[in-house]
Amino acid sequence: MDDAQGGRSAELEDSPAPTAKTAKAHAPRATATMAVQPLTLLDRDHSILAFNERVLDWAVRDDVPLLERLRYLCIVSSNLDEFFEVRAEPHVNAVKHGETEGLYTVASFEALAAKVHDLVARQYALYNQVLVPAFAAHGIRLLAHSERSVAHKRWVSAYFRREVRPLLVPVGLDPAHPFPQVANKSLNFIVRLKGRDAFGRENEVAIVKVPRALPRIVRIPGDNPKQLLFASISSIVRAHLADLFPGREVTEFSQFRVTRHSDLALDEEDVRNLRTALRQGLQQRHYGEAVRLEVSAGCSKFLSDFLLRQFDLPEPALYRVHGPVNLVRLTQLVDLVNDPALLFAPWNPVWPRQLVAGASIFEQLRARDVLIHQPFESFDGVLAFLREAVEDPQVLAIKQTIYRTGGRDSELMRLLGEAVRRGKEVMAVVELKARFDEEANINWAEALESIGAQVVYGVVGLKTHAKMLLVTRREGRQLRRYGHLSSGNYNARTARLYTDLGYFTADTQLTAEMDGVFSHLASQNRPPRLRKLILAPFQLHRRLLAFIERVGQAASRGEDARIVVKTNALTDEALIHALLRAGQQGARIDLIVRGACMLPAQVPGVSDNIRVRSIIGRFLEHSRVFYFRAGAQEDLYLSSADWMNRNMLRRVELAWPVTDPALRQQIIDECLVAYLYDDRDAWTLQADGHYARPLLPRTGKGAQNALMARYGATKSEEA
Repeated sequence: MDDAQGGRSAELEDSPAPTAKTAKAHAPRATATMAVQPLTLLDRDHSILAFNERVLDWAVRDDVPLLERLRYLCIVSSNLDEFFEVRAEPHVNAVKHGETEGLYTVASFEALAAKVHDLVARQYALYNQVLVPAFAAHGIRLLAHSERSVAHKRWVSAYFRREVRPLLVPVGLDPAHPFPQVANKSLNFIVRLKGRDAFGRENEVAIVKVPRALPRIVRIPGDNPKQLLFASISSIVRAHLADLFPGREVTEFSQFRVTRHSDLALDEEDVRNLRTALRQGLQQRHYGEAVRLEVSAGCSKFLSDFLLRQFDLPEPALYRVHGPVNLVRLTQLVDLVNDPALLFAPWNPVWPRQLVAGASIFEQLRARDVLIHQPFESFDGVLAFLREAVEDPQVLAIKQTIYRTGGRDSELMRLLGEAVRRGKEVMAVVELKARFDEEANINWAEALESIGAQVVYGVVGLKTHAKMLLVTRREGRQLRRYGHLSSGNYNARTARLYTDLGYFTADTQLTAEMDGVFSHLASQNRPPRLRKLILAPFQLHRRLLAFIERVGQAASRGEDARIVVKTNALTDEALIHALLRAGQQGARIDLIVRGACMLPAQVPGVSDNIRVRSIIGRFLEHSRVFYFRAGAQEDLYLSSADWMNRNMLRRVELAWPVTDPALRQQIIDECLVAYLYDDRDAWTLQADGHYARPLLPRTGKGAQNALMARYGATKSEEA
């Protein structure tokens, strides 16, 4: 990776660990032992919004291909949707009840709303002032009604009559026609009418719901091959609103979209059948409490006030936008244009370097453990492992956790079904409460149960977030186990988009402990005694605190003391305070945290020895790596868990040690050192709580590009 790291390849390749040699440029000198200083932690919700600002920067960057910039813009909108669906309800309720004390207050809501309003305004300014003109320069135009030629209007009108009008049911509001149920995040229009209806009444407000079945972007045929012309469904409906109300005059209108609280809350102790209860909850999710209202920028105060009253929302929950109310749906434009010149160069993952293609994976694992670094290496290695297990008559049992496997076309789930049909014992631990994947997981659970698989739903009150796959095979007179542990989901699609680590092993003790965890999840008996695996919610939190304390004590004795953690979020307060204590004792700490981080780094006299970086790149950073050095003692763990309270105490999670020297070195080089040296895509948390972007011009290639170059070179050598 010498190219991408500005000549630092020797340090990257030769460093035995991210110690003083590789990190002295990134952490202050160890200080003398200090008393723990009080410190106000950063706000979690504001930290989530700061993460989205970093994602938005990829839409701003002119070194990113144009369609990819639009995609990042849409990702921010999607993230904000989820933020409101999951995090906004207590803030909104605090305003409704006039709360002035506690975690959620009127003041906290107003501060948060101001931050979101600013972020949304920047999104639409970027879209209108930068991206739309850039697309036009490439002959790609999303035409408003006023920009369409006579021929275009004729075509759009015909499309409206043929495809759209039959699906629209305008509802005039009166005592017999109350405000209709408006689904979460659906596109709607509110219309103000003049004149009387067919019965002589002056019901002046009507609602038009736009069905989700209609495509949000439509290609308009044109004679110029150098131009791609499109129309949004909102502009098509808007241009023909008058056609929906014959004999009435449309005086005002606006598109609108309401976001609702969508986090399913079930009293699992009080339900007889979790799957049935979740199905019922899913039906109600689309109509939860309103938390945000989006309208067109030109929406009149009469109409916006009407909607705010209808949804019982305070004024700051209203977002006036200069463009489509659902930017997420513009991802359809990316797919419709699909111009390679405006996209990232395709990345095709290489076959896992440590697996010999075509040879038995079981035989290879008997020789050594194997690591797969996705998406630089292909998830196909995992599918090949499972496929071999399904086809091998000596394999007796397959056990698998299911969190997010994807939609109906999941090859992994098809293979599990085939294993059942071949007479193997298949146990699937299906997490029904995987947020926003509940319905897919319920369907998979029912499909597997219908053919005879043993399906369990984990532990009441906890989410099973651990990722593991265990195969039991008869070999002579013995049974032998082969296992796969992962930081990411068994999802072939996201495996091409997320960075994750998959770990294959035939280690007798480790696989026996995996089997014990599966038995624990099925029987709900006491968990097994574990010597290698660390299991949440039983030991993980306590063990991590002990690791951090040991490093701090080593630092206080003047020994080498080092912590490097790569995780998606750091919000657990006990872990944060433990890190602060260790840093004040002199330990050098680097935290690579993609998203929310509540630990204030680099505060003079308090967290001088702690640096926090966030890497935002082409791929979503998803791997979890924990490195601790206390004197001569080094520990390296991979995990499914983020450093959040929910992962430590309210989920079933796993961490496992990596002891093979070559694999340890690979993980340290590729997942820790490379990211500490990233001078292109890394943001650094400042003492005031803000993130500093990389200096311009960005001279390096960044960690992800460096890894693509490394694995791409492997691909070239194989070719």
